[in-house]
Amino acid sequence: MGDKIHRKGDFVMSSSNLTLLTDLYQLTMMQGYFKANNKNVAVFDAFYRNNPSDGGYAIFAGLQQVIEYIENLHFDEDDINYLRGLGIFDEDFLEYLSTFHFTGDIYAFPEGTVMFPREPMIKVIAPIMEAQLIETAILNIVNHQSLIATKAARVCYAAQGDGVMEFGLRRAQGPDAGLYGARAAMIAGCKGTSNVLAGEMFDVPVLGTHAHSWIMSFPDEYTAFKTYAELYPNACTLLVDTYDTLKSGVPNAIRVFSELRDKGIHPKSYGIRIDSGDLAYLSIEARRMLDEAGFEDASISASNDLDEYLIESLKAQGAKINVWGVGTNLITSKDNPSFGGVYKLAAIMDEEGNFVPKIKKSENIEKVTNPGNKKVYRIYDNDTGKIKADLICLADQVYDVSEELTLFDPNAPWKKITLPGGSYTMRALLVPVVKAGKTVYQSPSVMEIRDYCNKEKHTIWDSCKRFKFAQLPRVDLSKKLYDLKVELLHDAGEE
Repeated sequence: MGDKIHRKGDFVMSSSNLTLLTDLYQLTMMQGYFKANNKNVAVFDAFYRNNPSDGGYAIFAGLQQVIEYIENLHFDEDDINYLRGLGIFDEDFLEYLSTFHFTGDIYAFPEGTVMFPREPMIKVIAPIMEAQLIETAILNIVNHQSLIATKAARVCYAAQGDGVMEFGLRRAQGPDAGLYGARAAMIAGCKGTSNVLAGEMFDVPVLGTHAHSWIMSFPDEYTAFKTYAELYPNACTLLVDTYDTLKSGVPNAIRVFSELRDKGIHPKSYGIRIDSGDLAYLSIEARRMLDEAGFEDASISASNDLDEYLIESLKAQGAKINVWGVGTNLITSKDNPSFGGVYKLAAIMDEEGNFVPKIKKSENIEKVTNPGNKKVYRIYDNDTGKIKADLICLADQVYDVSEELTLFDPNAPWKKITLPGGSYTMRALLVPVVKAGKTVYQSPSVMEIRDYCNKEKHTIWDSCKRFKFAQLPRVDLSKKLYDLKVELLHDAGEE
């Protein structure tokens, strides 16, 4: 089942023509290819080089929006007129654009997949003009959602099974960032979002209580709490830090909860929220007060500039918080506000239909690309179900899991491990998404992707999840691909 999408204005990605959401040089290159009658089919890889926040992994997100972009890719009359007005495009090229549509193939990781640096998360095989045009939009979509999904996964890990709510809309960098950031956060494990439009568009839970202004608008705190409880007796979370958390807020909340109990009302969910002060101390004391009053099942939620580091610290201090509202630091990935995804040419098809590998050589070693038409295998240990390594290989390579498999570090080839036959399984990560311009992949719902992502996170080792000094998993090259890369680098050095 796909996500529930509604037209809500031009700012909503799914309802907009994003064809001109590209860098100008993509179009100038397209015109150059057109004038040269270059119809070569090319392979482009989208990948990233470093994990956000120096972590051990990332979460792939944004595929559904990439699909919607490709399906709606066309130049309408207004687009053509605008490009004509720039004075740099010839009429024959503009005529070509007027009937343009994507005809190539796209392969990608399923959304919610755990991924690691340098492996292709998206592979595009298309006439070079088409492949060139879509670079910018694909990176824009995937970079943003993968960044926020990765941040949310880290926050959820810090929460150790507690509920995490995404509360960042008001400080997101615009409507799109708020909407699709909320989507990404849900994919990575959040239990709900405050963003109502995201709730409608993506069919995800929306959560929220009241603000300090609600309490301040009443003659006193007790009256504010009582009125709210009368309105929402089955979901009654009261904000207790408007005046004095322990002297007034918690006692008034207990008074209201007691009145509900006396009336025979047992809310499905109820509790308090703390939005300021020493969250560890206040939650411990509030927990004691609630328990002594017989409200052991009342939740304590907290907000106030939370991120994974603060949540981890509060947990270590014994904080009695079991629901975390995380806003600005999540929706902006404040400590690492960009995802370094890139899009590089890997091969060109020759006249015989064979892919000729291409490589980008660089003084910066990490910018040297992996050549050829490739695929990615994930290798799991049969005993633990955990990831042993990811293996990047050429598309025509086939493996037999009953046979011994030797892996080596491409940056240090002498570092090898050998997996006995029958001790491991392999899974191809890149799946067909678009074939010959037609979508062949049915995106799951956001909540289904969330379930898949939670399973994915269980396949990585705890050492990979550390916030500092994470152990990076192996991402190896097959011997055939490694030898090809070395050969191309050697040939390039002789030019």
